[in-house]
Amino acid sequence: MSIFPTKILLATDGSRDAELALTTAVDLASTTNSELHVVTIAHGYPAYDLRDPVVVEQLRQRAEEVLEEQVRKIEGAGGKVAEKYVRVPEHHRAQEIVEVAEEIGAGLIVMGSRGLGGMRRALMGSVSDSVVRHAHCPVMVVRHEKERAA
Repeated sequence: MSIFPTKILLATDGSRDAELALTTAVDLASTTNSELHVVTIAHGYPAYDLRDPVVVEQLRQRAEEVLEEQVRKIEGAGGKVAEKYVRVPEHHRAQEIVEVAEEIGAGLIVMGSRGLGGMRRALMGSVSDSVVRHAHCPVMVVRHEKERAA
C-alpha cells in the first residue's frame, strides 16, 4: 500500500495560472506512479444560456480544444494521460470538478489559482476555494511565486 494517490485529477482551463498546476501534476504522477486524469470545465455558467443546444455545443467544442492542447503539453512534458473529461457546467465549475473527482475515485486534485486578493475573493468567490471546501480528497492549489505573498 502506498501513501500516494493512485489517481490524480488535474483541473485545467488552459490559463497561465493552470500551467504551473499542469507541470506539478505531471511531476507528481510520474514520481508516485499515479494515473493522471485531466478535466476541463467549459466556461459557461452563468453567462450563457445553457438551454440552447447550439450554445452548449459551442462551449463543449471550445473546452475540448483547450483539453486537447493541455494533453499535448502533458505529453510534451513526458507525462501520460489516463483519461480526459470535458464538462459543460449545469452548476458552478467547482461542483463539476468535485463530481469528476468523486466519479473516478481521485486521491488528489491539482489545480491552479488566480491568486485573487481577499476582497475580490469575498465578492466573486473562487473555484479553487470551493473545490477545497467540497472535495472528498486532498486538493493541491498551485500558485506562481509572486502570488503567494498576496
